[in-house]
Amino acid sequence: MQAVALEIPDVKLLTPDVFGDARGFFMESYNRRTFDEVIGEEVSFVQDNHSRSAQGVLRGLHYQVQQPQGKLLRVLQGEILDVAVDLRRESPDFGRWVSVLLDAENHQQLWVPPGFAHGFVVLSESADVFYKTTDYYAPRHERAIRWDDAVLGIDWRRELWQWKGEPTLSPRDAAAPSFHEQTN
Repeated sequence: MQAVALEIPDVKLLTPDVFGDARGFFMESYNRRTFDEVIGEEVSFVQDNHSRSAQGVLRGLHYQVQQPQGKLLRVLQGEILDVAVDLRRESPDFGRWVSVLLDAENHQQLWVPPGFAHGFVVLSESADVFYKTTDYYAPRHERAIRWDDAVLGIDWRRELWQWKGEPTLSPRDAAAPSFHEQTN
Protein backbone atom coordinates (compact mmCIF):
# COMPACT_ATOMS: atom_id res chain seq x y z
CA MET A 1 0.00 0.00 0.00
CA GLN A 2 1.27 3.45 -0.88
CA ALA A 3 0.20 6.64 0.89
CA VAL A 4 0.35 10.12 -0.64
CA ALA A 5 -0.16 13.17 1.56
CA LEU A 6 -2.60 15.66 0.04
CA GLU A 7 -2.43 19.48 0.26
CA ILE A 8 -3.30 19.10 3.95
CA PRO A 9 -0.55 16.59 4.81
CA ASP A 10 -2.49 14.70 7.50
CA VAL A 11 -5.11 13.70 4.90
CA LYS A 12 -3.74 10.82 2.85
CA LEU A 13 -4.74 9.07 -0.36
CA LEU A 14 -3.98 5.35 -0.06
CA THR A 15 -3.47 3.05 -3.01
CA PRO A 16 -3.53 -0.67 -2.20
CA ASP A 17 -1.66 -3.33 -4.12
CA VAL A 18 -4.21 -4.94 -6.44
CA PHE A 19 -3.51 -8.30 -8.07
CA GLY A 20 -5.69 -8.98 -11.10
CA ASP A 21 -6.01 -11.57 -13.83
CA ALA A 22 -8.73 -12.98 -16.09
CA ARG A 23 -10.65 -14.22 -13.01
CA GLY A 24 -10.91 -10.79 -11.39
CA PHE A 25 -8.76 -9.20 -8.69
CA PHE A 26 -7.58 -9.54 -5.12
CA MET A 27 -6.53 -6.78 -2.75
CA GLU A 28 -5.96 -6.41 0.94
CA SER A 29 -8.25 -3.49 1.75
CA TYR A 30 -7.11 -3.13 5.35
CA ASN A 31 -4.19 -4.43 7.39
CA ARG A 32 -3.71 -2.68 10.72
CA ARG A 33 0.09 -2.99 10.75
CA THR A 34 0.45 -1.71 7.17
CA PHE A 35 -2.08 1.07 7.68
CA ASP A 36 -0.40 2.32 10.86
CA GLU A 37 2.98 2.22 9.11
CA VAL A 38 1.89 4.29 6.08
CA ILE A 39 -0.10 6.76 8.22
CA GLY A 40 2.73 7.09 10.73
CA GLU A 41 0.70 6.48 13.89
CA GLU A 42 -1.35 3.79 15.56
CA VAL A 43 -5.02 4.03 14.66
CA SER A 44 -7.84 1.94 16.11
CA PHE A 45 -11.18 1.59 14.34
CA VAL A 46 -14.39 0.89 16.27
CA GLN A 47 -17.17 1.10 13.68
CA ASP A 48 -17.79 0.30 10.00
CA ASN A 49 -20.42 2.17 7.97
CA HIS A 50 -21.81 1.63 4.49
CA SER A 51 -23.96 4.14 2.61
CA ARG A 52 -25.63 3.97 -0.79
CA SER A 53 -26.59 7.22 -2.47
CA ALA A 54 -28.07 8.19 -5.81
CA GLN A 55 -26.42 10.51 -8.31
CA GLY A 56 -26.44 14.11 -7.17
CA VAL A 57 -26.72 13.32 -3.46
CA LEU A 58 -24.38 15.41 -1.35
CA ARG A 59 -23.74 14.19 2.20
CA GLY A 60 -22.02 16.57 4.59
CA LEU A 61 -20.11 18.43 5.68
CA HIS A 62 -20.37 16.47 8.95
CA TYR A 63 -18.22 16.30 12.08
CA GLN A 64 -18.54 15.61 15.81
CA VAL A 65 -17.60 18.27 18.40
CA GLN A 66 -16.89 15.52 20.94
CA GLN A 67 -15.77 12.03 20.02
CA PRO A 68 -14.28 13.25 16.71
CA GLN A 69 -14.06 10.49 14.15
CA GLY A 70 -11.14 9.65 11.91
CA LYS A 71 -12.41 7.96 8.75
CA LEU A 72 -10.91 5.54 6.26
CA LEU A 73 -13.15 5.65 3.19
CA ARG A 74 -13.42 3.73 -0.03
CA VAL A 75 -15.98 3.43 -2.80
CA LEU A 76 -17.29 -0.08 -3.46
CA GLN A 77 -19.45 0.91 -6.43
CA GLY A 78 -19.63 4.19 -8.38
CA GLU A 79 -17.72 7.46 -8.10
CA ILE A 80 -17.69 10.36 -5.64
CA LEU A 81 -15.91 13.60 -5.01
CA ASP A 82 -14.79 13.40 -1.39
CA VAL A 83 -14.04 16.54 0.65
CA ALA A 84 -12.34 17.07 4.02
CA VAL A 85 -12.20 20.42 5.87
CA ASP A 86 -9.63 20.95 8.62
CA LEU A 87 -11.40 22.08 11.83
CA ARG A 88 -8.41 21.66 14.14
CA ARG A 89 -7.93 25.15 15.56
CA GLU A 90 -4.25 24.57 16.34
CA SER A 91 -3.56 23.41 12.77
CA PRO A 92 -1.84 25.70 10.24
CA ASP A 93 -4.47 24.34 7.81
CA PHE A 94 -7.50 25.33 9.93
CA GLY A 95 -10.37 26.20 7.59
CA ARG A 96 -8.68 24.75 4.50
CA TRP A 97 -10.14 21.88 2.49
CA VAL A 98 -8.93 19.12 0.19
CA SER A 99 -10.85 16.97 -2.26
CA VAL A 100 -10.22 13.79 -4.21
CA LEU A 101 -12.11 11.66 -6.71
CA LEU A 102 -12.69 8.15 -5.42
CA ASP A 103 -14.19 5.33 -7.44
CA ALA A 104 -14.61 1.58 -7.35
CA GLU A 105 -12.22 1.05 -10.26
CA ASN A 106 -9.09 2.64 -8.77
CA HIS A 107 -9.61 1.04 -5.31
CA GLN A 108 -8.05 4.07 -3.63
CA GLN A 109 -8.95 4.98 -0.06
CA LEU A 110 -8.92 8.28 1.78
CA TRP A 111 -7.70 8.72 5.35
CA VAL A 112 -9.39 11.68 7.05
CA PRO A 113 -8.04 12.08 10.59
CA PRO A 114 -10.14 13.18 13.59
CA GLY A 115 -10.83 16.92 13.65
CA PHE A 116 -12.10 17.28 10.08
CA ALA A 117 -15.55 17.91 8.62
CA HIS A 118 -16.26 15.42 5.87
CA GLY A 119 -18.62 15.20 2.93
CA PHE A 120 -19.02 13.82 -0.57
CA VAL A 121 -21.13 14.22 -3.68
CA VAL A 122 -22.10 11.24 -5.87
CA LEU A 123 -21.03 11.68 -9.50
CA SER A 124 -22.09 8.29 -10.88
CA GLU A 125 -25.63 6.88 -11.17
CA SER A 126 -25.23 5.69 -7.59
CA ALA A 127 -22.38 4.99 -5.18
CA ASP A 128 -21.71 2.65 -2.28
CA VAL A 129 -19.30 4.20 0.21
CA PHE A 130 -17.74 2.09 2.95
CA TYR A 131 -15.85 3.67 5.81
CA LYS A 132 -14.24 2.75 9.09
CA THR A 133 -14.34 5.21 12.00
CA THR A 134 -12.06 5.73 14.98
CA ASP A 135 -14.90 6.63 17.36
CA TYR A 136 -18.56 5.81 17.65
CA TYR A 137 -21.33 7.83 16.06
CA ALA A 138 -22.59 10.30 18.67
CA PRO A 139 -25.72 12.05 17.33
CA ARG A 140 -25.83 14.64 20.12
CA HIS A 141 -22.30 15.75 19.21
CA GLU A 142 -22.77 15.76 15.43
CA ARG A 143 -22.70 19.06 13.57
CA ALA A 144 -22.80 20.13 9.94
CA ILE A 145 -21.46 23.02 7.89
CA ARG A 146 -23.12 24.30 4.72
CA TRP A 147 -21.73 22.49 1.70
CA ASP A 148 -21.62 25.73 -0.32
CA ASP A 149 -20.20 27.97 2.41
CA ALA A 150 -18.72 31.08 0.78
CA VAL A 151 -15.84 31.40 3.27
CA LEU A 152 -14.68 27.82 2.64
CA GLY A 153 -15.15 28.17 -1.13
CA ILE A 154 -15.07 24.43 -1.81
CA ASP A 155 -14.79 23.53 -5.49
CA TRP A 156 -17.34 20.72 -5.81
CA ARG A 157 -16.24 20.18 -9.44
CA ARG A 158 -19.61 21.04 -10.97
CA GLU A 159 -18.11 20.45 -14.41
CA LEU A 160 -18.26 16.71 -13.56
CA TRP A 161 -21.93 16.76 -12.50
CA GLN A 162 -24.15 14.86 -14.94
CA TRP A 163 -27.32 16.58 -13.68
CA LYS A 164 -28.65 20.11 -13.76
CA GLY A 165 -29.26 22.22 -10.71
CA GLU A 166 -28.31 21.78 -7.10
CA PRO A 167 -27.35 18.58 -5.30
CA THR A 168 -29.87 16.56 -3.29
CA LEU A 169 -29.45 17.28 0.43
CA SER A 170 -31.00 15.95 3.60
CA PRO A 171 -33.17 18.51 5.44
CA ARG A 172 -30.46 18.77 8.11
CA ASP A 173 -27.71 19.45 5.56
CA ALA A 174 -29.91 21.97 3.72
CA ALA A 175 -30.33 23.92 6.97
CA ALA A 176 -26.69 23.63 8.07
CA PRO A 177 -25.06 26.82 9.36
CA SER A 178 -22.01 28.49 7.88
CA PHE A 179 -18.39 27.70 8.75
CA HIS A 180 -18.13 30.84 10.92
CA GLU A 181 -21.37 30.04 12.77
CA GLN A 182 -20.04 26.58 13.62
CA THR A 183 -16.45 27.54 14.50
CA ASN A 184 -16.97 30.79 16.46
